[in-house]
Parts: sequence; C-alpha cells; structure tokens
Amino acid sequence: MHEGIHHIQKRKRTKGKHEPYPSKDFLKNILDRAIYIAGIFGLVMTIPQILKIYVEQNVSGISVLTWVAYLLMSLTWVAYGIVHKEKPLIITYSLWVIMKLVIIFGVMLYN
Repeated sequence: MHEGIHHIQKRKRTKGKHEPYPSKDFLKNILDRAIYIAGIFGLVMTIPQILKIYVEQNVSGISVLTWVAYLLMSLTWVAYGIVHKEKPLIITYSLWVIMKLVIIFGVMLYN
C-alpha cells in the first residue's frame, strides 16, 4: 500500500478511451464541471497574496521555500495530467504553476 494522497483514475476504459466528457450521467456531469470551479476558486484565493507582495511590496511571513515546494508539486500534477490526458488537471495546475512563479518572483524581488 502506498502512503499519501493519490489521484485515482476512476473513469471506465472502453477500448483504451475515456468515457465521454462531460459525462452523460447527471451527477458525474455536475462533478466534471465543478472541478473547474474549484480550480478557479483556489486560484482566486491566491490573489490577495500576490497583491500583498506587489502592491504593498510586503513579503513578511511569506516563505519562498514553501512556494517552491508548492511549485514542484504543481509541476508533478501537470505531468500527471499530461500522461493521463486529464484536461482539468492540466489546466488547473498549469495556472497554479504560473501563480506560484509570480509569488516566488515577487518574494525574491522584494526580499
């Protein structure tokens, strides 16, 4: 048994292809669309951190090491999404990579 949190591929395979996206099943369809909302919501919640860095030029309490670690995790998720052809993961974590790079650059600039 592997430790940690793993993204478990639950889509059924039919001749090597994913089931249709978005799903025809009502609940799966809602979840397929909600994943984009969750991804965008998380990104929006990072904007105050970016404003603190660039508008206030205040990097106190912001750890560049932590954000570099988050960046590496996001890059891993992007790679995972590409390998498994999971569009929501690719889009969301690619945007996260950009946000984290903006934060890292700001911390290094104003530190």
